[in-house]
Amino acid sequence: MKPGRIVLHFLLFVITFFTTTVAGVQWLNLDPFDLSNFSRGLPYSVSILFILSCHEFGHYFAARYHKVDATLPFYMPFPAIAGFLNFGTLGAVIRTRSPIPSKKAMFDIGAAGPIAGFIATLIVLVYGFLNLPGKEFILSIHPDYFSSAKAASAGVDLSFGHTALYDLLRFLLTDPQRHFVPPMSEMYHYPFLCTGWFGLFVTAMNLLPVGQLDGGHIAYTMFGDKHKLISRVAFIIILIIGVIGFLPLIGITAPFGWTGWFFWGIILFFVVKLDHPHVMNEEPLDNLRTLIGWGTFFLFLLSFSPSPFSISLSA
Repeated sequence: MKPGRIVLHFLLFVITFFTTTVAGVQWLNLDPFDLSNFSRGLPYSVSILFILSCHEFGHYFAARYHKVDATLPFYMPFPAIAGFLNFGTLGAVIRTRSPIPSKKAMFDIGAAGPIAGFIATLIVLVYGFLNLPGKEFILSIHPDYFSSAKAASAGVDLSFGHTALYDLLRFLLTDPQRHFVPPMSEMYHYPFLCTGWFGLFVTAMNLLPVGQLDGGHIAYTMFGDKHKLISRVAFIIILIIGVIGFLPLIGITAPFGWTGWFFWGIILFFVVKLDHPHVMNEEPLDNLRTLIGWGTFFLFLLSFSPSPFSISLSA
């Protein structure tokens, strides 16, 4: 690899480390321009980059195993912008620069990323739930959190959506009688819970069985041309959930939905595309890979939230 390319990857990583650390400071309701707060954002930035790196290097090492030329990860920084949810990053990607020779190679490369990222996410979430701080932590952010004044105050309420795995780990690993377990409207102040939730969100987005997403690679290698029907069904479902997300904007209450899924669907249709291109060797997958493939779709169900974000005004 050319030295200039290595420098580019390193610089993108450093910039993303900076923007995610700033985001971690902001999730704590601290001033990011006060340099004394910078270290407070490190648990967030280190854990989110750990998850993203595991995902992308899963792809990378699987590609190298099959002698497919692939780049190192391109980390994508995202600076704080007023009015936007700020995770400090748009994720990371690698690029393959040589053809992928077979369905087996395509499956391994496509599945290795979300599996590695999911394991990293699981580690972060388990650590977060087993190391919950006391009530003094939330009081350092919202001094009136447990008072009636907090309940009566007006403002904008942000809540993250429930996922099966997050809720299961919260049930298994925490005791509300002994710990303050943050609700979904406050968990983003807790860096390991926030980044773990983000890891599930990224896993679900990537495992949608559409086009050249990771889930699309897996669906194509498992089902051949039948992936086209699977892809269109998944696309329509995501689009419908996205449209439902617009209903509260016109005064109609909806039990679930998020407008972002609609825009993600548009990106899938026009940019990612719905159909997966063929590979040279279309020999079917062996039983072990097929079993792992079904397992990745189970990971999708554990990670997916139809309403990942909800914002409401409290009177």
